[in-house]
Amino acid sequence: MSFYNNFQSDRFPGCINGNPMNGLCEKVCLQAQKVFDACMRQTTEENVALTVNSYTPENPTVPLTFLSAKSVGGTGTVTNLTVDRLEERPKFACIRATVTAPIEVLYTDDNGTEGKATGNISVPVDVILHVPEASVIPYQIEAVVGAVCPEGTYSGTNTFTLTVCMTLILKVTVQVELLVPSYGYCPIPPCQEYNQEICSTYFELPLYPGCSPT
Repeated sequence: MSFYNNFQSDRFPGCINGNPMNGLCEKVCLQAQKVFDACMRQTTEENVALTVNSYTPENPTVPLTFLSAKSVGGTGTVTNLTVDRLEERPKFACIRATVTAPIEVLYTDDNGTEGKATGNISVPVDVILHVPEASVIPYQIEAVVGAVCPEGTYSGTNTFTLTVCMTLILKVTVQVELLVPSYGYCPIPPCQEYNQEICSTYFELPLYPGCSPT
């Protein structure tokens, strides 16, 4: 028997004889990313050396003047990952890794030409998170990174020295199929078009003038 037939033979308790109560009368299998645990760390790092490459435009005239810098993409790359379960807390583990985030730097060169270059900032993480038990579909350790650099200077040899304000979110996730109650498909209303009604004031006038009291 397929899972669809199994769902139909086991109707949602909100139904009576197949008729919905309060609009709730369906079971739906959704493919989703389940987050088992997550934590956020916000830090300010000073004197961070960022080696840049991929100049746009190419071959800028040095020295460069720092304008601004921020992370791009929002996703960090997790490497050097180790997961050590805690004996005293079996459902938890010590997660150690290196998270690398791409950074884009805006600058002007010695000729006053604006440009940009990219590099990577790597930070170590050592945290405790809930980790699910072993299964056919394994869990993943993912990182979300947002960073801005309010201060920076060009140090020479393709290197900027930056002050980095970083928000890092580490997550334990698994791709799963969830069985959830459903109200059916989402109704999609028509778009509300935007236009300047230059005649709206005129169209709002009455067809005939009002009667003056005598």
